[in-house]
Amino acid sequence: MGIRYQNIAACVILVLVMVMAEIAGICTNSSTLLHSPCLERERQALVKFKASLTDPSNLLSSWHGHDCCRWEGIGCDKVTGHVVMLDLTPPYLKCSRSMMEGEYWLRSDDEDNCDLLDEQYLEAGNVNSSLLELEYLTHLDLTGIYFYWNPIPMFVGSMRRLRYLSLSDAGFGGRIPSNLGNLINLHFLDLSENEFSPDSNINWISQLPFLEHLNMMHSFIYNEYQVNIINLTITAPNLHFLSLAGNGLSVSNLDALQNITSLVHLDLRWNNLASVPSWFGNFKKLEYLDLSGCGLHGPIPNAFQNATSIEFLDLSSNNFDFLPSWFHKFEKLKHLFFPSNNFKGSIPVALQNMTSIESLHLSSNSFTSVPSWFIELKKLVYLNLSFNKLTSMECSISSILKNMCHLKTLNIAGNRLRKESIGNSDLSTCIRHDLENLDLSENEFNDQLPSWLGQLKNLGNLDLEDNFFYGPVPSSFEKLLKLKNLHLSNNKLEGVFPNFLGQLVNLHAVDLSNNSFNGTITQNLEQLVNLKFFDVSNNYLTGSIPLSLVQLINLTSLDLSNNYLKGIIPTSLNQLVNLSVLDLSRNMLDGRICIDFQKLGVLSYLDLSSNNLNGTITGEKSWPLLIPEMWYLNLSHNQISGSLPKHIGHIMPNLNNLILGNNLINGSIPKSLCQLDLHVLDLSKNRLSGKILNCWKDNGEWEEINLSSNKLSGDVPSSFGNLSTLSWLHLNNNSLRGEFLASMRNLPQLLIIDLGENQLSGTIPSWSANTFSSLQILRLRQNRLSGSIPSQICELSSIKILDLSRNNLNGSIPRCIGNLRGMTLEGPALSPNSSIAGGFALPPESDWQTEDVIEVIKGRELDYIRILKLVVIMDLSENNLVGSIPKGITLLNGLHSLNLSNNHLIGKIPNMIGDMRSLESFDVSSNQLSGTIPSSMLALTSLSHLYLSYNNFSGPIPTDNQFLTYDSSSYAGNPYLCGFPLPNKCGYLHEDHGSSEFEDDDSNLDKLEKWLFYLVIAIGFATGFWGVIGTLWFKKTWRHAYFRWVEDLADTIYVTTAIRMAKLKKWMMMRNRVVV
Repeated sequence: MGIRYQNIAACVILVLVMVMAEIAGICTNSSTLLHSPCLERERQALVKFKASLTDPSNLLSSWHGHDCCRWEGIGCDKVTGHVVMLDLTPPYLKCSRSMMEGEYWLRSDDEDNCDLLDEQYLEAGNVNSSLLELEYLTHLDLTGIYFYWNPIPMFVGSMRRLRYLSLSDAGFGGRIPSNLGNLINLHFLDLSENEFSPDSNINWISQLPFLEHLNMMHSFIYNEYQVNIINLTITAPNLHFLSLAGNGLSVSNLDALQNITSLVHLDLRWNNLASVPSWFGNFKKLEYLDLSGCGLHGPIPNAFQNATSIEFLDLSSNNFDFLPSWFHKFEKLKHLFFPSNNFKGSIPVALQNMTSIESLHLSSNSFTSVPSWFIELKKLVYLNLSFNKLTSMECSISSILKNMCHLKTLNIAGNRLRKESIGNSDLSTCIRHDLENLDLSENEFNDQLPSWLGQLKNLGNLDLEDNFFYGPVPSSFEKLLKLKNLHLSNNKLEGVFPNFLGQLVNLHAVDLSNNSFNGTITQNLEQLVNLKFFDVSNNYLTGSIPLSLVQLINLTSLDLSNNYLKGIIPTSLNQLVNLSVLDLSRNMLDGRICIDFQKLGVLSYLDLSSNNLNGTITGEKSWPLLIPEMWYLNLSHNQISGSLPKHIGHIMPNLNNLILGNNLINGSIPKSLCQLDLHVLDLSKNRLSGKILNCWKDNGEWEEINLSSNKLSGDVPSSFGNLSTLSWLHLNNNSLRGEFLASMRNLPQLLIIDLGENQLSGTIPSWSANTFSSLQILRLRQNRLSGSIPSQICELSSIKILDLSRNNLNGSIPRCIGNLRGMTLEGPALSPNSSIAGGFALPPESDWQTEDVIEVIKGRELDYIRILKLVVIMDLSENNLVGSIPKGITLLNGLHSLNLSNNHLIGKIPNMIGDMRSLESFDVSSNQLSGTIPSSMLALTSLSHLYLSYNNFSGPIPTDNQFLTYDSSSYAGNPYLCGFPLPNKCGYLHEDHGSSEFEDDDSNLDKLEKWLFYLVIAIGFATGFWGVIGTLWFKKTWRHAYFRWVEDLADTIYVTTAIRMAKLKKWMMMRNRVVV
């Protein structure tokens, strides 16, 4: 008996020992339970491997101490201590992987913080062979380590215990080693996102019988090797996951796939399939299928309906325009993605019975309406109908939300919906609403903001921007306590600033810009500790900058621009240490810039322009803006004085936009600016003196140089010719000298050249037209240029402003001047972001709104800024030009102003000048022109300013239309002109200079009037008489028709006769006055 109990006790002890051993075996690295430490030989191997890596982010900081099993990314067998896992995937890629798992499309943007980890990485020249010391390694993941396109080392093929191998996104290149086929225990293989050579031998894949997961997405394997990939995967009977995305496969490469019936997940996106193979219906187990971006078109094959296990189907970015009626047979389908196809009309009725669907993505098609049955899809969690052409919804937005209680995301942005589609019913039918994301932006909603939005208490993201919503923000919004992002910009909202914002403590972003809010910014913002983005620009806000803003320590972007804020800039703003963008421009702020911006170490964008700020900058110690991270600095249109810091270019190495125009800055331009990779340099309208530096270098990013209206002297620097991408050059109103810069022929992208008001000499180069094929403004006004205007200037097909006035130019106006197509209504319109000659891209439209050019028009000096791109001007005045006005100039029917005054022009005004219908100002005064004023000028109904003074014009001044508005100064110095408004009356008094010619004209006119009068009476009588008598001989129906015609004709004759008689009477009265 005792022996029996002893045996039982021994068994119990043995079981306890086995249990304890099992517990020890499942301990993790971080566990406090006992486990075997790693072997010293393997620890040394890992140390060597670490030494081969570059680790700027210190990701391997835990790799110290004797127990390598506790190091980050290392896994050990808990019994033997052998290293069995090495995973060095950088944190940002791990984050991306986790974000892509599950229903990633339901996540809001702010939940993805992977971008914050982008700078954390590892790199190495090669994979160190010390890994061979890890003989028991079964899991190797080197994803994301950059290996500089070196090949996968051959020794990896000898690590035969590997079951998991991931070399994804690791910068591998060259040939894939064929001895990877020795890894016969592999279950998981990921070689995606590399650049392997197309002649790699991949027959080894057939030697991996246990392979379950194969990812070769974007492996850059082409041509005949595509066929090898497909054929060899047939021998993997356990393959569940296959991704061949982005490898340029055609449908013929896929035929061998039809027998791999074990597939559960198939990713073939971004290939060149063109059509859906019919044998896709063979995949009875397939749950996930991605065919997006494959150029698919035509009908979906009927056999496809047999793949009834599909739960996820992505057919986005193809050319489908029809869903077959059997589509509802996909009873297990939960996630359907059809964006960017060619669907039109109403949403396909084939979706009506798919009541199990949870995610439906139909954006970027051409749907025009949403049917009433749509609200029956009650299980929808994600719905995206954005960027279609929706104009109506048979079921309103409120009814959708009332019936889809579990909907988390609703996106209808970018359509044409109006207020009828919003609906006004409350949402009380749902016990609770799960909606977290609502995007109705970029529509045409023209109503007040619906108050029922306040019932969506789980709402985290609300985007209503770019609509026509008006009125105040409803008070019900204060119930949205989970709101993180609120975007109401670009509407017509008004009323006082919504004070309840201070209660929404979870807010991350607030954008109320471009509305009509008034009043002061609420002072209770200090509770918004999570706020990162705050934009209330372009409103009517008053008061001072609230001090509560300085407590928002997580704020990264603050924009209060274009309001009516007053007072000083609070010095406590330097507490916003995370601030990267600060825009306080276009307000009424005053005082000195006392804030120490250097405490804002990450500030990269600062705009304080267009205020009343003052103060003196006398040196680098007093300059408060020398922040190394800053790339945009705009202090223009203030009253800042002093000189620029000498070493500004060294202290602010990232600066590429320096805009300090319209201030009181003096001194010289610091040489250190030449060291910067600038895009925009604007120091205009200051008091700078000295020479312009000749040290500028090309960085491929130059856009604008504006040094106008200073006291700069010397030559235009030749190094400007290095800036090949320069679009805007303003050097006007200085004291620059020398000849026209020859090196400018290297600047093909120039749109504006403004060198006016200087002392430049020489001639206008003939090569300018060939170089400046896209030039729109050439302004050389008030210099010392000589010679003739080269005929090649007619080849400037895009020119809109040509100002060569106040020079010493001679010769005649080129006959080809009518070839300037940019000055015609039919001329080439260079739209923003379009390409110009040479393949360059034009600057965006917004850039034109900040450019300005001063022109003399209508007798006044005008500064064109926002409408500069719309102005068309030619000014050749105050030169020594001779000859006549070319007839071709009348082809420039887009000209707004033409000034040829103060030259030595002769001849007549071209008769076709009436074709220049856009003319608003025409000045040919102080020349030697003669002849009559063309009657065609009566057609110039937009002509508000006319200057014909001091010429030799003669004859009567036209007396109709706009000519009745000009005063006598327009015609002064022309003794032989007559008629209103001059005191000279037209008649027979002028016997010289063509007066007899006018008398003959009057006599001819008199005879013509009389003949027309009698002719009209005769025709009227004959027509009336025979029209009445003749109809008596025809049928009754004809008779009625003729009578109607006769009545209409009689009316016409009466009106015509009355007009002629009135003109005859007026003529006779004027003739009698002259005789008297």
